Amino acid sequence: MKKYIKKRLIDLIPILIGISFLSFLLMYLSPNDPAQLMLSANGQAYTKEQLNIVRENLGLNEPFLKQYFSWALGCLHGDFGTSYITGKPVSETLLNALWPTIQLSITSLIFTLVISIPLGILSAVKKNKVADYIIRIFSFIGSAVPGFLLALILIYVFSIKLGVLPAYGNNKQYSIVMPTITLGLGMTCKYIRQVRASILEELNKPYVLGARSRGVKESTVIYLNVLKNSMLTISTLIGLSFGSLLGGTCIVETIFMWPGLGKLSIDAILKRDYLLIQGYTVWIAVAFVIINLMTDLVYRYIDPRIKLGKEED
Repeated sequence: MKKYIKKRLIDLIPILIGISFLSFLLMYLSPNDPAQLMLSANGQAYTKEQLNIVRENLGLNEPFLKQYFSWALGCLHGDFGTSYITGKPVSETLLNALWPTIQLSITSLIFTLVISIPLGILSAVKKNKVADYIIRIFSFIGSAVPGFLLALILIYVFSIKLGVLPAYGNNKQYSIVMPTITLGLGMTCKYIRQVRASILEELNKPYVLGARSRGVKESTVIYLNVLKNSMLTISTLIGLSFGSLLGGTCIVETIFMWPGLGKLSIDAILKRDYLLIQGYTVWIAVAFVIINLMTDLVYRYIDPRIKLGKEED
């Protein structure tokens, strides 16, 4: 397993180089001048001489490759540069937005799993019965409702009409409730269908028929055997969802003014804060690769028969 982890970490290097190079190239080809953006952020007029001085200080007059390698070398030391708009270090800005996103990601996943796994199991066990039809209809409708629409409905009902939940920010009690429901409900509906399909597949396997024929309780078969063997599918869903959530859920965080990575990325794009966009892009790449590695390790833990790689002893 150690060899596999080392190999995956080594594989991370060319991926990060490629992503960082492309993101830097796209920002470099942008028609907007970072020096002009920095001077304009102060709201004051500037001369051509001042613009040239700023460009010189930022190293924007250097060749493209020299600029890229200078930035990449700083990234290796945890320095993603300084924001052109706010003047704050990019790494510090990303770290400040990371914790709110982690909070929202964890609560959304917990909400999703608590609801989707029992409903998915119930739908599979009650296949083609009333409960199954009701759950499937709920999952289809929930998947069809856009996240931004659900967010606006929740704000209208619970903030404007009832006044029981705050509509924005994370500085009040229960501020996380509505963003969690908005993110969790869409994932829940997708998880229900996947859990149902996985459970149905397991229920048709010979070991289930054998357990039933020996008089093993149905609840024991479902929760100790079938659900455990279905955890591979659920683990995949969790890994993909958590990676997306850590990347920041842009629309939901923006609607609820949640100060996470999603809202940060939208603000950076609108303000053309290039260094912040580049740092955010690298962060997403690292998060996805690490979470995929962790998911593979969970596979190995759940089912020891799975081989993680050819080099595994």
